[in-house]
Amino acid sequence: MIKLRLAVFLCALYATSACAGDAPATMRVDYFHSGNQSTEMFSLDQVVIEPLPWTGNMTQPIDRTLRGKYLFEIVSGGEIAWSRSFSSIYGEWETTGEARKINRSFHESVRFPAQTGTFELAMKKRGPGNAFEEIWRIELDPSDVLVHRESAMYADEVVAIHESGDAATKVDLLLMGDGYTAAEHDAFIAKAKELTHILFSTSPFKERSDDFNIWAVAPAAAQSGVSRPSTGTFRDSPIAATYDAFRSERYILTFDNKAMRRIASSAPYDFIEILTNTEVYGGGGIYGLFSTAAANSEWAPYLFVHEFGHHFAGLADEYYTSSVAYEAPAEITEPYEPNVTALLDPDNLKWKHLMTPNTPLPTPWPKARYEEHSMAYQQRRREMRAANVSEAEMNALFRYTKEYVETLFDQSGQNGKVGAFEGGNYQAEGYYRSEQNCLMFTRSESFCAVCAEAIGKVIDEYTLQE
Repeated sequence: MIKLRLAVFLCALYATSACAGDAPATMRVDYFHSGNQSTEMFSLDQVVIEPLPWTGNMTQPIDRTLRGKYLFEIVSGGEIAWSRSFSSIYGEWETTGEARKINRSFHESVRFPAQTGTFELAMKKRGPGNAFEEIWRIELDPSDVLVHRESAMYADEVVAIHESGDAATKVDLLLMGDGYTAAEHDAFIAKAKELTHILFSTSPFKERSDDFNIWAVAPAAAQSGVSRPSTGTFRDSPIAATYDAFRSERYILTFDNKAMRRIASSAPYDFIEILTNTEVYGGGGIYGLFSTAAANSEWAPYLFVHEFGHHFAGLADEYYTSSVAYEAPAEITEPYEPNVTALLDPDNLKWKHLMTPNTPLPTPWPKARYEEHSMAYQQRRREMRAANVSEAEMNALFRYTKEYVETLFDQSGQNGKVGAFEGGNYQAEGYYRSEQNCLMFTRSESFCAVCAEAIGKVIDEYTLQE
């Protein structure tokens, strides 16, 4: 009976491809990524055939957007058969102070259409001038007896939230609930539907909702919630999401990649957002890996969309007064992210085609007043977190600063103008964002024009047929 339900499930998902035998299988390579700030290495864990057919756009096998720190290529017969750029937890960790002191290993994966013959996986990383340089290459044989064939053990728990059509021509987003008990499953589904509505109320997703399928799955947890080590809270949740990633109290990640992939492989997906059954403000997003959001926070709508912007489109953070775990760069170089610039060549600004006519570069804005307020706010925020005040008190502080900043920006006369506003990419000087405000800068409800365009290009890469 279970196999029959699964077959029906697969045929419903892939009505125009899988059941017709056109879609290749999904192959995943799991590996360990290890090192420190000066040494980096990769070790193979396993090759996996996932239970569901490939969901990606087979007409665009070569990545055109290249938004990540890394790039993997599948090389078959001397030709690149598939490529995708991505970022990783290791790639973030190596920029922290801890990476100067110790070695660490992180479990990672790359997914691609299954190959029929022996192929090579080539891993590349950005070097000088942001050019990709090869750092690992391994030959793999799909017919090897040790290639693991995964079962769709969670398929019966997958819920369709928003269906637009064939997975091969849509962006497939999987919402994964973590820290929800069996009794709380309905609450998770309700939250998944609510946040899907929020996403599709935000441009440019609003105009492109028909290009998405959204699925949801939340294996039952033994206890409500996820770990928050800074307060002595620990949970063995199914996906192992946790606050305090890299010792940043608001940063939520899972370091258990294998558990996450094992659950996710029962659903069609190109992207993942993990919803934690928690109230405390927090989230995270890594391009091509996953994003997270505290589902019960008052700010869940903002967190959900902001963090998805990182994961989906490789957007950089535009804020710079919040404390982060990463160390400042040794020198200012042009970022590869689409929404920030070092303005080293103003005549060739990366978003020049979107600029407001006659806008000066750099573009003036009330930077000093913003920083005076924001630094005081950040200090108060740290004090309140240290005192472990209620989330209601924290939310009041967040609302106050949001209102202050919006009033300040309304009075500046610069809202909606596209230029180069100094401050972004975690740095007060040397990096610039395109507009005074954006969902990637403050708790705004809208993306700037540059971010919206960048999101649209990724949607195109997963949906346009050539």
